[in-house]
Amino acid sequence: MRGRPRLAAIGMALLLALYLVFSAVYAVRLLQDPLPIVQAMGWALIVLPLIGAWALGAELLFGYRVEKLAGRLEAEGGIPQEALPAKTSGRLEREAADAVFDRYAAEVAENPESWPHWFRLALAYDAARDRRRARWAMRQSIAFAKASSAL
Repeated sequence: MRGRPRLAAIGMALLLALYLVFSAVYAVRLLQDPLPIVQAMGWALIVLPLIGAWALGAELLFGYRVEKLAGRLEAEGGIPQEALPAKTSGRLEREAADAVFDRYAAEVAENPESWPHWFRLALAYDAARDRRRARWAMRQSIAFAKASSAL
């Protein structure tokens, strides 16, 4: 299962890169037009691929770092094995999810600069489908891993 998300990410990155190349080529064509308004559109279109390339690079780097930390944590036996209990509808049981979050949040409070604890908290957020907080906690984990030379 680990290979499928990686292939999907690579595929999406390649499609985005192709789109950015076509946008840049079109922008250069617009810059060659004699009308100032068309040239202004060309300059605007150059900025968008640059922003897109930066965003693509940032996301790929984030994914690489997460995968590297996950491999290291898995090798150390630190990946949680329990699953969050779900109802038959697929939604999480609130009380059980709160208990899991409380445990991981308490571990982070006890070890605020420990990347493995932040990583496990990010996994708990992700399992509860709270992607925004999961990414935030994962960024914390990456920052602490870099500071401790674990990354």
